[in-house]
Amino acid sequence: MKHNILIVEDDADITELLTLYLDGSDFHVLSAADGEQALQLVKQHPISAALVDVMMPRMNGYEFIRTVRQHTSFPIIIVSARTMDADEVLGLDIGADAYIRKPFNPMVLVAQVRAVLRRAYDLTCDSADKPALKLEVGDLQLDLEKSLLKKRGEIVPLTLSELKIMTLFMKSPGRVYTKAQLYACINGDYYENDENTMMVHISNIRAKMEDNPETPGYIRTVRGLGYKLEDPKD
Repeated sequence: MKHNILIVEDDADITELLTLYLDGSDFHVLSAADGEQALQLVKQHPISAALVDVMMPRMNGYEFIRTVRQHTSFPIIIVSARTMDADEVLGLDIGADAYIRKPFNPMVLVAQVRAVLRRAYDLTCDSADKPALKLEVGDLQLDLEKSLLKKRGEIVPLTLSELKIMTLFMKSPGRVYTKAQLYACINGDYYENDENTMMVHISNIRAKMEDNPETPGYIRTVRGLGYKLEDPKD
């Protein structure tokens, strides 16, 4: 069965280009010219991943992502001509898994779609070392079968990228992971300019999970090295 890839883009030329390359890579492509059309397609079809522009009429990309993240967790890649770091931070904050700037290489973009799909179906980031179906650290319980993180019985709403980071942490509590290791787990190769992306992911997880994100008890920063997960009761 082919993966359904949703393109949300108001530039017909870009949509045609992406459709050509995705179709040639054995994906089934759905397209919408704005966020409202895209929401209808999400309701009508199972979506495996979405490529979303930011500036669109009626409902822009940010509004679409905010809305769709209330009830779905498929990977979302923003593809935008906006190049400010603040635009990327906002996109990641509201639930995107990656941010790609225009102009882009369509072959590289298709490869990134394949990568996020592979990782979307393997939360462990390590196929040779599958953990138990449920992982527990303190008041946190991660159900790998259902892809759900709970804290004291309440669901913590995480994106797929955030779930992958938490899976890596909860497999090895106390182990320090560098930003490069965490980024490689969710997106593959790491580049220096991806450091900001990982910091946003960690900040978002803390905001959703910690009792007090300003003084986190679970995800600790190890200065000069990276991050680790600990039981705050230890």
